[in-house]
Amino acid sequence: MKRHAPENHENFLKCLSLQSDTISKVIYTQNNSSYSSVLTSSIQNLVFSAPTNQKPLFIITPFHVSEIQAAIKCSKKSGLQIRVRSGGHDLEGLSSISDVPFIIVDLINFSEISIDAEAKTAWVQSGATVGQLNYRIAEKSQNLLAFPVGTCPGVAVGGHFSGGGYGALLRKYGVAADHIVDAHMIDARGRFLNRESMGEDLFWAIRGGGGPSFGIIISWKIELVDVPSTKLLHKNLRTKMQQSYFTNGNTLQIGSMKIYSSHPSYIERILLWSVYSHPCFLVGLTGYFH
Repeated sequence: MKRHAPENHENFLKCLSLQSDTISKVIYTQNNSSYSSVLTSSIQNLVFSAPTNQKPLFIITPFHVSEIQAAIKCSKKSGLQIRVRSGGHDLEGLSSISDVPFIIVDLINFSEISIDAEAKTAWVQSGATVGQLNYRIAEKSQNLLAFPVGTCPGVAVGGHFSGGGYGALLRKYGVAADHIVDAHMIDARGRFLNRESMGEDLFWAIRGGGGPSFGIIISWKIELVDVPSTKLLHKNLRTKMQQSYFTNGNTLQIGSMKIYSSHPSYIERILLWSVYSHPCFLVGLTGYFH
């Protein structure tokens, strides 16, 4: 495991204090009593919280844009990688682990949602979850409007939107990225950008190109869609036995669902992730292994 010089840690903290007057209240070092609970609070896949994984040197849970800008500028100056976390559901642990010294910028406090039902638009911050967004839209529009997002309510929109945003309304309305009309982000130089100032190429890239690839996206402006007049509800009732996991060589059975692979090692990986992951992972896993 690669070590980072202690003096660089001190330089990083000193840089933060010069950049922001409030950031000391939202930074957690490995010596902080709340460090472990903050670290694991948003890790949905317990594989990525294993003791063998390298831990972030610092975790920052900002409330203000200036604190994010300070984290970006100082991490760059100190040679630290930034991992950005909104909901922590990513399959590869890219928001929680790294092979090099790093910090986590956790957007849990950036979760505001503002709905304009009359204009059929909304601003949603990256730390808000899909469930919170759906609830607020339904509340403000009397169930007349919706947004094409996924079905797992605990997934935060930051990673969901920046990955494209596949969901149940895909066939009728496309993916979430198709309905994003503006965004606020902080780039690698610490600049605050919107659609106009970032340019159309970068605006196109952040809608599907991955969460932390181009900067830290703080909030998104979205166009809401009409709820279809005809709706279908499916309910699947299963017993505890039907919800169990069964594996036999090349086949993994999860309840009534069977997954077959010509590579037994893939089945072992799916089973491992299924048992130790948030249930919402099962939706995505079946599409990743063939």
